[in-house]
Amino acid sequence: MEEPQRARSHTVTTTASSFAENFSTTSSSFAYDREFLRTLPGLLIVAEIVLGLLVWTLIAGTEYFRVPAFGWVMFVAVFYWVLTVFFLIIYITMTYTRIPQVPWTTVGLCFNGSAFVLYLSAAIVDASSVSPERDSHNFNSWAASSFFAFWSPSAMLETRISVL
Repeated sequence: MEEPQRARSHTVTTTASSFAENFSTTSSSFAYDREFLRTLPGLLIVAEIVLGLLVWTLIAGTEYFRVPAFGWVMFVAVFYWVLTVFFLIIYITMTYTRIPQVPWTTVGLCFNGSAFVLYLSAAIVDASSVSPERDSHNFNSWAASSFFAFWSPSAMLETRISVL
């Protein structure tokens, strides 16, 4: 007589993890890379921040709203200045090591490539808008901002080259 076959039991184990668990700070300490600012990429990022700050503060301290072209220069300078400060914080705090899902090299390349193109266009617009006849009171600030605007894209390009 045949014995009836028993149903085989299958054990299935599933695990679930939330995206937020990867960023838990309860078990890890806050990392800080003190040496980053002494490296070539760190120094160039600081140069980007200083040059960008000079560009937008020199324009913001004038009556730039009278010349519509300076609106574009202000947008580019402030936008990329804020993002550069953001990236500096990410590199100093080593946040990029805690978020391995993000392709940081590609993000940095896209950021610096777009910054180079837009900053170069803003620098050209800035230089072509500077005229002593237009507003002699603001001429020196606008001319200085134009000078620093041409240095900012070269710093961004150098940063990307040094990291690669």
